[in-house]
Amino acid sequence: MADEEDIILSELDDEELVLQMHDDLYDGLKEEIEEGVRILLDRGWAPYDVLTKALVAGMTIVGADFRDGILFVPEVLLAANAMKAGMAILKPLLAETGAPKVGKMVIGTVKGDIHDIGKNLVGMMMEGAGFEVVDIGINNPVEKYIEALEREDADILGMSALLTTTMPYMKVVIDTMKEKGMREDFIVLVGGAPLNEEFGKAIGADAYCRDAAVAVQTAKDFMSRKHNKLAAG
Repeated sequence: MADEEDIILSELDDEELVLQMHDDLYDGLKEEIEEGVRILLDRGWAPYDVLTKALVAGMTIVGADFRDGILFVPEVLLAANAMKAGMAILKPLLAETGAPKVGKMVIGTVKGDIHDIGKNLVGMMMEGAGFEVVDIGINNPVEKYIEALEREDADILGMSALLTTTMPYMKVVIDTMKEKGMREDFIVLVGGAPLNEEFGKAIGADAYCRDAAVAVQTAKDFMSRKHNKLAAG
């Protein structure tokens, strides 16, 4: 068995290289991912194909193992970081080619709450699934959410809270969206340790997501329904 160090990415054929990139993503190897992305682009791959076949497909494996308790937060953050490095090369190219976007999400922690690990993880995993993510940070008053949703022309609003005392603020944001007549324009996903499905329903969110992997799947499901509706229009 050849030592891991002996793998020379440029000597692998396309299929082997893509599988190796899935492994490298899983192991959080940032430089290898950057190199892999560049090699595929040099070989004439379309940026969108590199994104979906090498990066998104790799992050899907990471997401599934995170959901099943095989991988934990630190490993997922490393993988997401490697993914981001590959994305940094692809982003300008994707913009040029007008690659299809899965959707756009505004995400932030609610007012009074400064926890952000869960939120960051969801943001990274969403980017890993091909979504555009606008992270507005922590301790967000309702005005900041509304302003970001309007400014960014987003599809999804993601709110997180880690304190039982800040959870109710999610309802303030949703109620304000209703008052402004904009609630129907967005998919609202909520998450955080103290939340549960009943709470999500009670405050009028579209879904409660117990972790980042669920958030990605839920967002994809809602977006495909939205696209189908528009197509049926």
